[in-house]
Amino acid sequence: MSEEQMSDSRLRSVLKGLTWRCLATATTVLIAWIVFDDAKRALQVGGIEFITKFFVYYFHERAWAKVPLGTVRKISGAKEG
Repeated sequence: MSEEQMSDSRLRSVLKGLTWRCLATATTVLIAWIVFDDAKRALQVGGIEFITKFFVYYFHERAWAKVPLGTVRKISGAKEG
């Protein structure tokens, strides 16, 4: 077995960011709607939050993809046991 390092591709980071942002933004819009009692205002807050936090998440995810801390690797020729 050769040494193998697993990491997420840029596409996977984008897809994870989009799916997470959809869920988190829906939560934000719901909270904003409850607080403001105004659907239009809640959607505006959600739109701004979606775009901003998507980019923050993406760059955070890519930075962590470069950090080996907490990753597990098998070294070629090492015996499992």
